[in-house]
Amino acid sequence: MNVNLPRLGIGTAPLGGLFEEVSEMDAAATIRAAVDSGITYFDTAPRYGHGQAEERLGRLLSEVPRPVMSTKTGWLLRPESKVEPVWTEHGIRESLESSLTRLQRSSVDILYLHDPDEFPDEVRTSAYPAARKLRDEGLTRAIGFGMNHAEKLAAYVAEYEVDVVLIAGRFSLLDHDALRTLLPLCTERGTEVVVGGVFNTGLLADPNSAAMFNYRPVPAEPLARARRCAEICADFDIPLTAAAIQFPFLHPAVRSVVVGCRSAAEVTRNATDSRLPIPDELWNRLATEGFVPPELLPA
Repeated sequence: MNVNLPRLGIGTAPLGGLFEEVSEMDAAATIRAAVDSGITYFDTAPRYGHGQAEERLGRLLSEVPRPVMSTKTGWLLRPESKVEPVWTEHGIRESLESSLTRLQRSSVDILYLHDPDEFPDEVRTSAYPAARKLRDEGLTRAIGFGMNHAEKLAAYVAEYEVDVVLIAGRFSLLDHDALRTLLPLCTERGTEVVVGGVFNTGLLADPNSAAMFNYRPVPAEPLARARRCAEICADFDIPLTAAAIQFPFLHPAVRSVVVGCRSAAEVTRNATDSRLPIPDELWNRLATEGFVPPELLPA
């Protein structure tokens, strides 16, 4: 792939107001903290705040030299915060062009087809060929799929030439779904993997206060598991957040993790956690209780 993916990136759904609004001042502080922490990869999408996240990145990164940027296509913004699925060649192009306007850029580094779970025929006949044309024209350097369902994403990787994929919420300390099909296939085909949702909508960020797990109210079983995982990490004086961020890198196909942040403090903490040395003994202990698949343990 013709993109050098940084190890840690910022996911910008929170900057689009996911779950709660983020002020312009806090958004600016978040991006500034990312740049100050050496983070150069930012992932966004038109659907994050109905264009707000892209617009904020366009303004706030205008003076930053050569950030790595990924956005998504397949949905067009309509009035009154509505979105329309568009998987035609014209729709894919129009979606990207509108994103470039908001981002104040002439191209992006990565373009993901965004959640095309129910549109395999449209992807085959028009959307994927359109993405390839955009890559050939230099409007993006790499193309792929960004999805929440590992099995459906694996089916797309098996069928198409894919530079990179973004899998959200399905490769974490609490969810190993991507390990069964997607990640082995990506290794075989040389497809690079970006992992999002490593906190599973906040549960692994703070099990004592999180209200959500994979965008829904927290069930009792994942809540108990997250609290147990935190206890094990505490035995080694390692924050749960550090283990959650670094877990995906135990698989060789994973090149980057993107973490949603809504404040400078969250950025600083995540950047620190991403660099914290984690002893093999902790991974081994987590494996004994099912948080880490044994085949991923360091040799």
